[in-house]
Amino acid sequence: MEKYSQFRDRGSGIAPFFPVPSQISGTYIPIYVFLFTLRLPFFISVLIGYFLALQWIPLGFVAKKALLWLILGVPGVWWIDLQIDGVRKGSLAKHHALRLPQPSDIIASSFTSPIDAIYLAAIFDPIFTVSYPNIRQVCRISLLRAILYAFRAPQERPPAGAKLVELRTLIRENPNRVVVVFPETTTTNGRGILPFSPSLLGAPIGAKIFPVSLRYTPGDITTPVPGSYLTFLWNLLSEPTHCIRVRIAECVLNNPKQPGRPKNPDKSYTSNFLDTLQADEVLMASSTDTLVGSDEVRSNGQPNAEERKILDKVAEALARLGRVSRVSLGIKEKIGFVRSWKRRRWWW
Repeated sequence: MEKYSQFRDRGSGIAPFFPVPSQISGTYIPIYVFLFTLRLPFFISVLIGYFLALQWIPLGFVAKKALLWLILGVPGVWWIDLQIDGVRKGSLAKHHALRLPQPSDIIASSFTSPIDAIYLAAIFDPIFTVSYPNIRQVCRISLLRAILYAFRAPQERPPAGAKLVELRTLIRENPNRVVVVFPETTTTNGRGILPFSPSLLGAPIGAKIFPVSLRYTPGDITTPVPGSYLTFLWNLLSEPTHCIRVRIAECVLNNPKQPGRPKNPDKSYTSNFLDTLQADEVLMASSTDTLVGSDEVRSNGQPNAEERKILDKVAEALARLGRVSRVSLGIKEKIGFVRSWKRRRWWW
């Protein structure tokens, strides 16, 4: 593996782009073949039935949720290990409104597998988005595109004709929906957290951002290598059961400190109320310019120091929840890895 050493993080030695090898042993291969053969027609039938017909019928959220859980249940995704920061097991109902994402909130999710989108859709019925490096806008996508996006090659720039929008606009137009963001912009094997896109900074000021970590046991249903459809299907359908380890952190507020505002404003009567109101309006305008920015800022998306702290808080929370480390490898390194990997290996 020395030829892939440049795709390991220099500080930790973590290789976030390597596929996780399957744990199937030779003794049980007939059982795995039987399970795969038995489940495949049911799985394909449920997927085709849902995405071609049933999702367009106004069945209600409960019925759609049941269908999504059926999609997860056919391949044996039965066990969900859910833990929420600050909530003891069995007391979730008491803290539901404070500890779980609500409408107009944002989920910053890890991105390792097509199952991520199905699980999040079954729980939160969210709006899915795609993020790109150094760009603050996101592209809204459907559930099916979110699933297929886990198999796509990494992209540094949005495709021509993509409709980009900031999170604040998406939330304002859909106040009754949760919004899911994959800030790492591409899939990994779950063993490291990649540098974030600044797309989270396009959220409204004061918006709640919930870091959500999804990990799988066995871990071979992750798709760090794009285009691995057959390998994913084999690992998903041939193994008896799968467990999803879900961790939800406390929310991070999008409240970057704005430079130039005094910590202890003057309470004297040397200025009247209208002067203070005018100053606040100027400050709010500058705050909007800082987050939204000009066309130049929107294209390069480089956050300032205070905005970087928000991204770091979310990234550190995801790393803590997943019990992994943050790595310096980004989408450019993954593009190089995919090119090198597919040149030397036959991979499906």
